[in-house]
Amino acid sequence: MKRREFMTLLGGAAAAWPLVARAQQAAMPVIGFLASESQDGYADRLRGYRQGLKDTGYTEGENVAIEYSWANGHIDRLPVLAAELVRRRVAVIAALGSANATVAAKAATTTTPIVFLVGEDPVRLGLIASVARPGGNLTGINLFNSELLSKRLELLRMLIPTAARVAVLVNPTDRANTETVVRDLNPAARTIGLQIQVFEARTSGEIDAAFASIARAQPDALFVAGQPYFNSRRVQLVHSASYYRLPATYGSRSYPDIGGLMSYGADVVDAYRQAGAHTGRILRGAKAVDLPVVQPSKFQLIINAQAARMFGLTLPPSLLSIADEVIE
Repeated sequence: MKRREFMTLLGGAAAAWPLVARAQQAAMPVIGFLASESQDGYADRLRGYRQGLKDTGYTEGENVAIEYSWANGHIDRLPVLAAELVRRRVAVIAALGSANATVAAKAATTTTPIVFLVGEDPVRLGLIASVARPGGNLTGINLFNSELLSKRLELLRMLIPTAARVAVLVNPTDRANTETVVRDLNPAARTIGLQIQVFEARTSGEIDAAFASIARAQPDALFVAGQPYFNSRRVQLVHSASYYRLPATYGSRSYPDIGGLMSYGADVVDAYRQAGAHTGRILRGAKAVDLPVVQPSKFQLIINAQAARMFGLTLPPSLLSIADEVIE
């Protein structure tokens, strides 16, 4: 081969390499990650989600891409964000953390697979036909938050046996969760002789106002609903509970880890790992209709002993014996 012909061939191959690289990149599946809140507070949960993807053979940036869509607490933006992900033809939509995100995704598409993570009964919410056979294009994880409400209240009573009145803090923009909390906590409270009073907060400013109102009501303890927005404001919530001397129970260990008194609930990071694994299975060809909804088997009671001492509480042996972890 003559030198000029060889150089021409070499130049043509070099010009083709970027095209090949772009084609490979274009072939990489894209996950649309839809969340109702901001990225703040999601580091551990995203780590769990990425681990689930890795368990099924996918690593972000190597053989799968993730398009993140954060509503930053603006629930009304979720339908727009979901529709945009559908227009971008993502391979899967991961609508994690709240029923609002899942409802928006479901309304946006009947064909793109959707993996959800919700605390309420997905059948009652109308998301799926059944846990074993979801039907349609949705499957995911049910955190059992609503089923754990009475247990959280019982554990709070064990910690403070003299408690008679409990304030309950909810975010009404998470309508499904709030309705479940209000509906189920009332009979659970009556069963163990407690009275509850519900307070609402949608924003950081409303959280401050709610705590001032709660302090004036002088309850014996505080029950914080397990909602995504509250997780993003957990530092503010824990600080406010300490400031007003309100012993509080929370829905995930992210609160005791930063000084909150006590939490009981599903292992949220592991639930996100399971959601990542479900996503990976769909990317590998599984159909949402054939993937049963996963219900977690790991529940954690976490107690912060330092916070208990600050509130002047003595941790009863009966509670310590069932705690998964006591943070000193």
